[in-house]
Amino acid sequence: MAGRPRNPQIDSAVLEATLDVLDEAGYARLTIEEVARRAGATKPAIYRRWPTRQHLALAALASRLGESAAPDTGCTLCDLDEGIGVFVAAYRRIRPGVPAALFADCVAVPELRDAFFTTLFDPPRAAVARMLDTAVARGDLRADVDRDLVLDMLSSLVHHRALFGHAPLSANEVTRAVEALLSGIAVDYERLVAHSKAVSVAHHDHE
Repeated sequence: MAGRPRNPQIDSAVLEATLDVLDEAGYARLTIEEVARRAGATKPAIYRRWPTRQHLALAALASRLGESAAPDTGCTLCDLDEGIGVFVAAYRRIRPGVPAALFADCVAVPELRDAFFTTLFDPPRAAVARMLDTAVARGDLRADVDRDLVLDMLSSLVHHRALFGHAPLSANEVTRAVEALLSGIAVDYERLVAHSKAVSVAHHDHE
């Protein structure tokens, strides 16, 4: 016999209550009891959905970060700049210190450690990978580029700031990082820069 279907209203209320606690008090103060009280739910109802507070926190943060879409404007420099900027803005909506505390609570358990990366880091990484593949296909990046290494280099700055929260990552820093990397892997970097400037001018002309 199938069990009762999950009530999406309970899911939504619990995730929202979890985010409220994380925003107000940080991960260390997150308890199932407090989330249940705020959400008007029972502890068993929460545990049926998320077996640990780590799973609950990951689900709540994933709901805030949303899906990771890959921009495709035809301008490689613009796409990478905009795409990484979107991820930075999303992580900025998480209270500083929460990712680091959550990771510390997950790292000793392989399943939780994997869930941390799969939930918070893999989606934006996959989106950037799609941007790189598109750029290679259109002939903007060298075909022999080591995609995994490039992904590590692009994502490390974002994830380092998101994980430790010691300093905000500005849009200017994102642009400089993308430009520094592309200057080494582009087929014709100067052409990419010229294209980016032309797109920017056209965008402003239509505003």
